[in-house]
Amino acid sequence: MKSVRKRIAVIGGGIAGLAAAVRLRDLTPSGTEIVVFEGSPALGGKLHTGELGGRRVERGAESFLASGSDGAESAAVAFARRLGLGEALVHPAARPAALAIGGRLTPIPGGTLVGVPGDLSALDGVALPASGADVDRGRPLLAPGADVAVGELVRERYGDEVVDRLVDPMLGGVYAGRADRLSLRVTMPQLAATAETEHTLAGAVRAAQARSRRVPGRPVFAAVGDGMSRLVDAAASAAGARVVLGLPVRELSRTPAGRWKLIFGSAPSPGVDEVDAVVLAVPASPAARLLGDPAVGELAYASVALAAMALPAGATLPDLSGFLVPPGEGTLVKAATFFTTKWPHLAREPGPVVVRVSLGRAGEEDRLQLDDASLLAVARRELGELIGAELPAPVDSWVQRWGGGLPQYAPGHADRVARLRAGLPEGLALAGAAFDGVGIPACVASGERAADDVYRFLEGN
Repeated sequence: MKSVRKRIAVIGGGIAGLAAAVRLRDLTPSGTEIVVFEGSPALGGKLHTGELGGRRVERGAESFLASGSDGAESAAVAFARRLGLGEALVHPAARPAALAIGGRLTPIPGGTLVGVPGDLSALDGVALPASGADVDRGRPLLAPGADVAVGELVRERYGDEVVDRLVDPMLGGVYAGRADRLSLRVTMPQLAATAETEHTLAGAVRAAQARSRRVPGRPVFAAVGDGMSRLVDAAASAAGARVVLGLPVRELSRTPAGRWKLIFGSAPSPGVDEVDAVVLAVPASPAARLLGDPAVGELAYASVALAAMALPAGATLPDLSGFLVPPGEGTLVKAATFFTTKWPHLAREPGPVVVRVSLGRAGEEDRLQLDDASLLAVARRELGELIGAELPAPVDSWVQRWGGGLPQYAPGHADRVARLRAGLPEGLALAGAAFDGVGIPACVASGERAADDVYRFLEGN
């Protein structure tokens, strides 16, 4: 990069924006000024550690994938190590998860890829494939580059029960969405790739699993033992950025000199800044407004709520890490995590038994329109019914609402984002879940790629 002092704005202080800021700090000369604009009062976005009954309990994402499909450490693990948090990483206990079907908890069948089985004989009665399922028709399942809804492909090959009882709850646990509306290429890219060559869905699943270079014995998930807020704080410190909180960026425009002008804060007394490059790491709607492109804001989002309950010490729960609930069960509860059972570092500490319940799916926003006390009552009652035992009264509890928190990637999403990026002016890069997928590894990698793009632009100017 040339010796002229550069200024870079990162708009959005979630984990994607923070990852971009840290990468820019690593890439650019020490004199480069990085400014992070976050419209809310705090950094971290949906990463926030709360307190419940004297324990640290996440109010957002509780863990991240430890490995990528290539067998290497995930972007989130590498990021944590870059921040000096490698020794703080913890892993869940080796306990199974279950599905709540017809009033009983049933172990999730092994060998599936996000609920899509590679062996229809190993479903253990959880779901019955359609008669004559998955016939080889002498051609690949997908044309090169094509995209379909996950549910469309799996229903056509395996039948309705496999989608309704297995795939829907698995995808719902991650995206709070329905398989019939979610892109195969975004949510299961490895399966989309093998479906371009395989003639059966079972063959495509097995091929995708074979391509995944998972290291034997390496845990699937990881978390920061002291809470995700520690990851946020460490990233903010490593970025060495000037942080502007509570003043959302309202306008973004190009100056005649080729710089970027930002107007932020309230309309009556706006702030103005100029920078040489911008990483835009905000959700779809504000991104559309800043880009002046309404089509960007057409991405739908699901709203969810988390209800956390601290039960008296010694309270008995099933010996599981948690369970998922298929939409057909009709409950507002879509998933539950037995938090203190799942995480051994918490189980070793004295204190209450913590359960975290996820409520609401895409299209069910009206069902979340209850006050916190009523929502907690529903969570406690349904959870007791699903595990077959009434829960004791909690000694502490809270509700965390994430309105419009989870993007719903319709088929063709990846192509739409590629076209959007191809049309961006130089010096502006996009990052975050709105574009590149949910999950901490995806957001970290997205932020780092955006930082790389901005750095390449600045090097040439």
